[in-house]
Amino acid sequence: MGCYPIVLELTGRRCLVVGGGPVAERKVAALLDADARVTVVSPRVTAALQAHARTHRILLVARRYRRHDVAGQALVFVATDDTTVNAAVARDARARGVWVNVADDPAHCDFTLPSILRRSALTVAVSTGGASPALARAVREELESYFPDDYGVLARVSAEARRELRGAGIVADPNAWRVALDGDVRRLIASGRADDAKHRLIRQLSGATCG
Repeated sequence: MGCYPIVLELTGRRCLVVGGGPVAERKVAALLDADARVTVVSPRVTAALQAHARTHRILLVARRYRRHDVAGQALVFVATDDTTVNAAVARDARARGVWVNVADDPAHCDFTLPSILRRSALTVAVSTGGASPALARAVREELESYFPDDYGVLARVSAEARRELRGAGIVADPNAWRVALDGDVRRLIASGRADDAKHRLIRQLSGATCG
């Protein structure tokens, strides 16, 4: 599979999940985290999906899949144990030009889902292109020890500093950012001094640009 990694903006975009079991539940949870508009089509669903439907976080269509369900969707996810249904959804989605992912079936996937490590705005994705999801998960778990929660604070501080610098008409180059994000800034964040870290970052980047 020729893979081209991207990060999709799904806020307000319509996404379909066909299936109502634990795998579908995990896909729905990730889509809701991305602020997508989620429709679930399945005659039976988990208690968590029922709760999402009751609170109007998802639209639940309690029946078997029908061909027109893929119409108007940005992405389609299939998570059933019926290979005939899985193949039909993939075929119908592709016929309409809609990207589709079928769980544990790379041949029917237009995209695969990486194993994700999140630290606030920082997202680290590990993918094997569908070859071995277990390996991707193992690597992601190993990376967790290298990226503590401080990285979430570092991402927020970096974003705030970038906005303030741009507001002042300052655009630092990537090498200046790399140097500035090392050492003292991280130590200040580790000691709980996020504001001091931001001010130091701004001073360093302003000096690098002016110099």
